[in-house]
Amino acid sequence: MTGNKTFPEGTKTSQDVMGPQTIITGNRNDGNLMVIFSENDMEAYADFIPPVAEGAPINQTLVRAILAKLNIAYGIRWRNIRNGVNECNQTRKLVKNVLIAKGLRPVSEVGEYFEVNPHLGERSKPPEGSKRVDYRAYTPFIIVKKNQTLALLKKRKEGRDGKNIHGVSVPFPVLHPDGVRGGANTRTEGEYIYAEIDGQLVEKNKVLEITDSLTIKGPVGYATGNIIFPGNVTISGPVSDGFKIYCGGSISIKQTFDVTDAIARGDLTVSGGIIGRGLGQLKIGGSIKTKFIENCRAAARKTITVTSEINNSTVYTLESVEMGDRGLILGGEIYAVNKVRTGGIGRKIGKSSKLHLGIDFTAEQEKEKNNDNLKILDAKIRKLREILETEEAGSGRRPRLEDMLKQLLEEQQKAADKITELLGRVIANENASVEVLGAIIPGTLIEICQVALFIAEPLHHVRLRLDKDTGKIVVESL
Repeated sequence: MTGNKTFPEGTKTSQDVMGPQTIITGNRNDGNLMVIFSENDMEAYADFIPPVAEGAPINQTLVRAILAKLNIAYGIRWRNIRNGVNECNQTRKLVKNVLIAKGLRPVSEVGEYFEVNPHLGERSKPPEGSKRVDYRAYTPFIIVKKNQTLALLKKRKEGRDGKNIHGVSVPFPVLHPDGVRGGANTRTEGEYIYAEIDGQLVEKNKVLEITDSLTIKGPVGYATGNIIFPGNVTISGPVSDGFKIYCGGSISIKQTFDVTDAIARGDLTVSGGIIGRGLGQLKIGGSIKTKFIENCRAAARKTITVTSEINNSTVYTLESVEMGDRGLILGGEIYAVNKVRTGGIGRKIGKSSKLHLGIDFTAEQEKEKNNDNLKILDAKIRKLREILETEEAGSGRRPRLEDMLKQLLEEQQKAADKITELLGRVIANENASVEVLGAIIPGTLIEICQVALFIAEPLHHVRLRLDKDTGKIVVESL
């Protein structure tokens, strides 16, 4: 066996160890060996030097004498030596760097320590070899669930002494890995560290902590991926188009929110504005506060506060829409249970504005779904009845078709009953009103508790409400 090993600094040759006596020879033309040691005497390599002219070839006696003189007594690789001797003697060429002895390296003792669960953060990078990757689905944040395993105790690993090529014992080292330990919102039980809450896993100085809030100091984009977090989310930069946010708490965005799809159980606060590009959807369990809403579909259970304008958007709230004194509603539709207060409504050119007050939009949407379902059921029932009219009385299919008809009629009745129930919920507030500090532009439609008023002439500084006695919308000066 031959090779071209490059030896590290600190290796020593036989001359370094024993001087010229290392090479045992009767004639300077005879074949010989030059032995090189690794720094820790765990390995020895030899250069096989061919004989010159009539010099004697290398033989086993010479090799054994050199090994004995250098005290190489353990891990001798005789096969390598024989191959090196044969190649050198036959080719009469120098054979370099042949491993002739190798010691037994010690096995380190490793103390017990907690190791981070390697399966955490699987969303941090796409799988290797993936050809089509949506990088928005990957995030650098490690999000964990309550009771998820964060770390596992690695038990003590026993060590074993080694032996160098001189047969001298080499003691094993003892290692104490710098493992992790549990911190805030974690618990340690036996061999495991668990998360105590849903949140972001943060490791600081080998301490694992779970935070119930996520702070992104820059923008949301490909560097962060989509944001899916169980607690509150604070974003210092803008949110780019195409990225989704699903949040179990509240969302705070310091700049512009380019909405693709966002859901939050808590509030949404946007210091800049909200841009939906016609497809953006917001579903917020609390309130919304922002500078403007543009080309977006936004729904909130609590009050929506917009300082400047709502432009070409559909906005839903189970409370009120509050705008600044100069705030404008420019096109689109507004659904509010209690009140809309704004500086102005509509524009002279462009899409008209429609306001629906006193309506529970969730009940209205559910009613529409049931109406659609009723239409589908009605079509199925009519088709099935046509089939039954042509089916012979003794037909084997008839009982099964009659059962199907019975089931469809039961579903139809349930849908009709549900619509009746929802009708009682749709009208949510007969005291709802619209207050406009500036002008309402002609072409605007205002509906309160399903009573509509089309604005044909400009109105200024007015309140609109439902007169329950007459069942009409009245216009009052503010």
